[in-house]
Amino acid sequence: MNRFKFSATVASSVEAHRKELKPVLLLASVFFAVTLIFGLHRYLTFYASYDQGIFNQLFWNGIHGQFFQSSLSSVLSGAVVHDGQLPSVSYHRLGQHFDPILLLWHPFYALFPNAAMLVVLQVVQVTAGGLVLYVLARQRLQPGLSGMITASYYGAIAVLGPTFSNFHDLSQIPLLLFTLFLALEKRWWTLFWLMAGLILLVREDTGVVLFSVGIYLILSRRFPRIGIILCGMGFGYVLLATNVLMPLFSRDISQRFMIERFGHFATGNEASTLDILWGILSNPVRLFQQFFDSLDEKVAYMVGQTLPLAFVPLISGSAWALISAPLAQLLLQGGDSRFSIYIRYAITLVPGLFYGAILWWSVHQERFRPRFRQIWIGFIILSLLVTIAKSPHRVFYFAVPDSFKPWVYVSLPRQWEHSGQIRSLLQEIPPEASVSASTYLVPHLSSRREVLRLPFLQLRNDQNQAIAVEYVVADLWQMQQYQPAFKSERGYLLDLLPRIDQLVESKSYGILGLKDGVVLLKRGEPSSPDLLNAWKELKRSYEASLEKGT
Repeated sequence: MNRFKFSATVASSVEAHRKELKPVLLLASVFFAVTLIFGLHRYLTFYASYDQGIFNQLFWNGIHGQFFQSSLSSVLSGAVVHDGQLPSVSYHRLGQHFDPILLLWHPFYALFPNAAMLVVLQVVQVTAGGLVLYVLARQRLQPGLSGMITASYYGAIAVLGPTFSNFHDLSQIPLLLFTLFLALEKRWWTLFWLMAGLILLVREDTGVVLFSVGIYLILSRRFPRIGIILCGMGFGYVLLATNVLMPLFSRDISQRFMIERFGHFATGNEASTLDILWGILSNPVRLFQQFFDSLDEKVAYMVGQTLPLAFVPLISGSAWALISAPLAQLLLQGGDSRFSIYIRYAITLVPGLFYGAILWWSVHQERFRPRFRQIWIGFIILSLLVTIAKSPHRVFYFAVPDSFKPWVYVSLPRQWEHSGQIRSLLQEIPPEASVSASTYLVPHLSSRREVLRLPFLQLRNDQNQAIAVEYVVADLWQMQQYQPAFKSERGYLLDLLPRIDQLVESKSYGILGLKDGVVLLKRGEPSSPDLLNAWKELKRSYEASLEKGT
């Protein structure tokens, strides 16, 4: 009889657990399906851009034994940008960003070695982070409240925007950090320290995330000793990675990245993290100005970050402690994009804000009433609508015009038709041939050793010889569609038209194909009279539209 009662109790518990998980798994499935479908569609219709190509080439080189090497990354190096050297196929990207954790994902990429696989990998990582978040929330909150927090995550602008973007290493942060918080709640210290170590390996600057966790543990007095260790680990690793490890590969961290982000605290053309740190500490007036400069943008940024959580993190001291260091890093940076909630950096604040919200709700669960729940759902819906209206990374280009005045819009059938024309030309390029391509074609050609972005035409090969690429391909139609409203596309088109014309006129490259505004050139190939005439006509029409500004 007792055995029967025990079995019935277990069966009842399993059924209750299954019912509890059903809506959460449904949420995760919808998020996974929507982000994967639209993410793959963005890639397949040639809206994925340069960074997608960089990471794909890194993975492709990695599974062929050339770990962290990339000719596409070399184009962005200080040696090329400042010193005028040629890009190199053997350039190690670890000098730009130290992210050895990417090695963990090489076996998965090896199963499907294609840039589309990185879209799948990113969506899986972010979706899994939401499932761990629910388990984390259940350690302190009842199922309904935990489900709302999970729904907030899957509807957050700072989650959806970076997930729709090109592949990036920071997409791992929610999964790793939520797992670290779960291990903290469960006192699973082996898992806790494993996650702490993996977080450091995500990027050279993710030590600031651990530093914030340490600040929270100290200020909350939960585990002050562990907090001190985490602060030391995070701060020490940033200094070690940026001053010792990364300079082993290149001077980019001091020559480019620190100057571009924190150059207002530097005194010369190069600066290490130690130089920038001293510049911050020795200039309190500049530090004060930087914190309060563009205050409206910073307020709007925090509103966007906390909107799907009904702004609860704004009144949670734990949340502020948990995001203190990465938020300070954003506040101290320069540049226009630092407070864009749609790019990859925004996702680094998400775990701290959500864990801070969980901690706040754990002592205020009585405030979770039906009326507030309805308001909260409204904020999540608003977050989704804002994301759709913004169309981050042009993921909804077919539904939301990129510009209303002047009008810039590409319909779905037109882009599909154009994509088919692109593919027919790309098939003419052999898989191992060297190639230089315009920005949105780069990801589809990046599974090779020698690939550059136009206007670069030369690189150093594995024998350290300077060579010119065999093929050049440019999607001029795409630039033409967007140039009326976007300076970057207009400038790119203005630059490429005479460059391509010069290559053709000098007969160093000949026109191999020309379809729907996409031109394919081959080195040493003579241009047929028909293709040459078609090119001249296309060039004249694009130049005329540029003059008119249409």
